[in-house]
Parts: sequence; structure tokens; C-alpha cells
Amino acid sequence: MWNLETGQTVRVLEGHTYWVTGVAITPDGRRAVSASRDNTLRVWDLESGQTMRTLENHDSSVTGVAITPDGRRAVSASRDKTLRVWDLENGQTVRTLEGHSDWVTGVAITPDGRRVVSASRDKTLRVWDIQSGEELALLTTDASATACAVSSDSRTIVAGDAAGNMHILRMEGFKT
Repeated sequence: MWNLETGQTVRVLEGHTYWVTGVAITPDGRRAVSASRDNTLRVWDLESGQTMRTLENHDSSVTGVAITPDGRRAVSASRDKTLRVWDLENGQTVRTLEGHSDWVTGVAITPDGRRVVSASRDKTLRVWDIQSGEELALLTTDASATACAVSSDSRTIVAGDAAGNMHILRMEGFKT
């Protein structure tokens, strides 16, 4: 942790064996999930600084992570071309989202917790139903999609690409 008043690190959480590539904090602020190039995610107890569990199922580097608004699930993106939905209580993979043909470089969850947005080096953005795993939309870009975010009303996606462009997309017409 970092103390803003003193500018000092309060605690360093150790456990990954390679770069940490993404971090998300549960809405209650008690846990964090980190993604790493060591092919794992770690769920951390922020009070004690201890690893609660290590999530292992990706075949390559984990490039990003997002947590659902209820704090019960995380979704990870990976160089293995998949996203995985994780149950944070038992550490199990709930489902694997497959469809990208290259690294998945970014992941975001809509604030209503119903959809996942993924960005990939395959020059696509995909929108998924988190419960069923169904791909709801496929959007293409001219360059590798590198990052994505979703607005607070769950209706707008903003994505960046490797050419330096930003894409603004409206999510309309989805099944409720």
C-alpha cells in the first residue's frame, strides 16, 4: 500500500513470479485480484496482505482482470486467446469465453454485471453475456484493440487501438 501523506509504500504483496499485468479491487475494498505473466491470478486479502488463493487455468500470460459489481466473480484476459470467468469464493473457473484468434489484451465488465467486453490483438472487440458465455456482438477495428472500458450506464464502450485511435461504441439492441 502507498501512504499518500508520506509518499511511502505501506505494504508490498509478494507471490507472483513474473510481471503483474493487471489489478482489480472488489467493491467492498477487502480483496484485490492481480493478473500476471506467470499465467496466474492471485486473490489477496488487503488487510493481512496474504494470498487467499491462486487461480490457475490459463495456458499463457494473464493480461488483465476485472471484477463484477457484486464482487463474487472476476474475468481474466490472456495471451492464450481466452477469457475466464472465475468464482472468487472457491477459485474455480465458471466458464471460458472463446472466440478471439489472438491475445486478449483488455477486459471490462458492465456496471450492471451482465456483460463482459474484451479487446484483442485480432483487431476485434467482443461483447459477451457473463451468465451464458454467449458472444453478443463482434466489432472490428483497423489495428489491434488494446484496451476497453464501459460507461457507468452500461451503454457505451470506449476502446483504444494500437494505431492510437479511440473508438466509441453504443451498446443498443441487446437482449435484457
